[in-house]
Amino acid sequence: MFFLLGINSDQKPIEYVKTILCNRCGKYGRYEVFMTYMSLSVFFLPIFKWNKQYYVRATCCNALYELDPVIGKNIQKGNNIDITEDDLTLVRSGSYNGWNYTNNEILKTCSHCGYETSEDFSFCPKCGERL
Repeated sequence: MFFLLGINSDQKPIEYVKTILCNRCGKYGRYEVFMTYMSLSVFFLPIFKWNKQYYVRATCCNALYELDPVIGKNIQKGNNIDITEDDLTLVRSGSYNGWNYTNNEILKTCSHCGYETSEDFSFCPKCGERL
């Protein structure tokens, strides 16, 4: 007899709609909630899931937050819950049109040389390329 077993990681989007005014970039966007997990599969069918973690991505600047697991489970069950800033832990700062938003400081990054500046230059002061 022959069994096909596998362990893999996957992510599953969770339906959640909330329009926000992002405190990182100051633009309007919405939260996208998803769950990541590890699973044991038999014949490509997931049998057992573990290491479930819930994340939120802001669509305006792509900032990524880890969501409190209790809140994530309630949203996954279909409960109408508002996500607050206290429920989120920043994992990765976002960027929008070449601007990086980190720790309440806005940085613009040159796509040619990687130079970062907080000034509103049209051209990179290091290499001269258009920002």
